[in-house]
Amino acid sequence: MDRRSPLRLSLPSRRDLRWGSGVILLAYAAAHLVNHALGLVSLATAEAALRAAAAVWHSLAGSVLLYGAAAVHVGLAALALWERRSLRMPPMEALRLLLGFSLPLLLAAHLTAMRWAYQAYGIDPSYARVVRGLWSLEGSAFQLTMMCAAWAHGCLGLHLALRARPGYRRQFHWLFAAALLLPALAALGFLAMGRELQWTAVAPLRPPSEAQGLALDATERGARWLYALALAALLAARFGRGWYERLSGRPSIELRYPQRTVRVPRGWSVLEASRAHGIAHLSMCGGRARCSTCRVQVLGPASLMDRPGRDERRTLERVRAPQDVRLACQLRPRGDLAVTPLFAPSAPGQARRLGRERDVAILFVDLRRWSGLSERQWPVDLAYVLDRYFALVGAAVREAGGLPNQFIGDSVMAIFGLDTDLPAACRQAVRATELIGERMDAWNQGFQAQFGQRLDFGMGLHAGRAAVGEVGYQDTTSFTAIGEVVNTASRLQDHSKVAAARLVISVFAARQAGLEHRFGEAQTITVRGRTEPLEVLHLAPPPA
Repeated sequence: MDRRSPLRLSLPSRRDLRWGSGVILLAYAAAHLVNHALGLVSLATAEAALRAAAAVWHSLAGSVLLYGAAAVHVGLAALALWERRSLRMPPMEALRLLLGFSLPLLLAAHLTAMRWAYQAYGIDPSYARVVRGLWSLEGSAFQLTMMCAAWAHGCLGLHLALRARPGYRRQFHWLFAAALLLPALAALGFLAMGRELQWTAVAPLRPPSEAQGLALDATERGARWLYALALAALLAARFGRGWYERLSGRPSIELRYPQRTVRVPRGWSVLEASRAHGIAHLSMCGGRARCSTCRVQVLGPASLMDRPGRDERRTLERVRAPQDVRLACQLRPRGDLAVTPLFAPSAPGQARRLGRERDVAILFVDLRRWSGLSERQWPVDLAYVLDRYFALVGAAVREAGGLPNQFIGDSVMAIFGLDTDLPAACRQAVRATELIGERMDAWNQGFQAQFGQRLDFGMGLHAGRAAVGEVGYQDTTSFTAIGEVVNTASRLQDHSKVAAARLVISVFAARQAGLEHRFGEAQTITVRGRTEPLEVLHLAPPPA
C-alpha cells in the first residue's frame, strides 16, 4: 500500500468536518456567553448585542451554518459512538462525550423558547422575556448548567485536539484563565440583568400568549423525547450488536503485543483492544487521528489490514512514518497481527520523559584540529580548552534563544524551537552561528600564542520534525531531540570539513529563517543516511 500517493479527493475528511463544525459551535457558544456578560454593563447593551447576533444567526446563511454544523457534529458523534467497540476511555474523554450527548437535552428549551418562538410566532428574542422566564432558583440553575455544559464540552474538545501543539501549551495558562472567566462573567451578567429587570419593571415588548406558551412547552418536550429515544436506540443497537456477535460465535482475532497476547472480536481497533485489556497505550488526541502518539509497528500480511483512510494517511505522511507503522486508533485488523506501540506512556510524575514531536532547528558545532592538539598538550590543559569552548558555545546558543543540549567529545548539539515556531527557531539558530563565529574568532587571537596553533571549527544546521523528550535509563537521563533532522544536521557538520566551510545549512532551514540571500549559490549533496539528495548553502570562514 502506498500512503504517499497524491490525494484524489478534495472533499473534507471526517476529521475536517468534526473540527470545522466544532469550531463553529464553539464560536456560537462564546458569542452567547459574551452577550450574557454584557449584561454587566446594562440590559440595553446586552439587548443591542443580542439583536445584532440574531440578525446574523437568523439569516439564511447563518441558519445553514449554525444548524448544519450542529447536525454534522451530532451525526459524527453518533457515528463515532456506533463504531466504538469498547467504551473504556480516559476520564477526560469520557466527560467530554457525556457532556456532548447531554447538550441536546439541555438546549431543547433554549432553542424552542428563542428560535422556534421566532420562526413559528414571530416573537423576537429578548433578554427581558428570557431572563424573566428564568428568574427563579430552578430557572437560573438550569441556565447556568446549560451554559457551563456547552462551554466545557467545547473547551475539552479543543484541549484534546491542541494539547500536543507547542503554541497551545505556551499559551495554555492564559487560555485556561479565559475559559474559566468567560462563563463566570456570563453568569454574573445574567444575574445583573435579572436585578435590573426587578428594579425597572421593564416588560417584554411581546410576550407569548398562554396558548403559544403551551405549544412551545409541548414542542420542547417532544424534541427532548425524540432525541432521548434516538440516543437510547443507538445504545440499544450497540448492545444488541455485541450480544449477537457473542452468541453467533463471530470470529475473534489475536493481537500479539510485546508483553502479552489478547483476543478481541473482529472490528475492534488496536487502541480499543489495548484499553479493553488494560494495556498502557498512549493516545493524546483521544483516538481521532489528530496526532501520531498511538502509532504501532505492525507485523503481518497487508491483506489483514484496511488501507489507511484519509485522516490516518495525512497524519502518517506528516511524521514520515515507514510502511509498517499504523495508527492504533484507526487500524481495525481482519486477522491475527503482531503490534508494538512505539510511544510508551510516562509513569506518574515523569511527564517530561514522554516524547513529543515538534518542528525544531538543530545545530551541530565541532572543533577542528583537536587530535593534533591532544597529542601535544597535558590532559588538564585540554580539559581547560574544552571547558572554555563549551562555555563559549553554550552561552552563544542560550543568548540566541536555543538550548545547548549535548556535549560529546569536542562537539556540541543545540536545539532551537522548543518555545517558538519553526521560522523563529531557524532565525535563532542562524543568529547563534554568528555569535559563535564572532566569539571563537576573538578567542583564537590569543589561543595561538598560548597553545601554538589555531582552533578551527565547523557547523551544520538543519530544520525539521523531531521527537523531543528525556532518554536514558533510571536516574541517568537527558533531554534531547531524536529524528532524521538531528542525523542530517550532524552530517552537514561533517560535510563542512569537505567543503572547507564554517557553516553548512540546508536550503530549507535558510528559507524558513528568511535569510537565504545571505549565503551563496545552493549546492545539492548526498547525505549519508538520507535516501534523497539535499540542497545546502555554504558559509566560508573569514580569511586567516
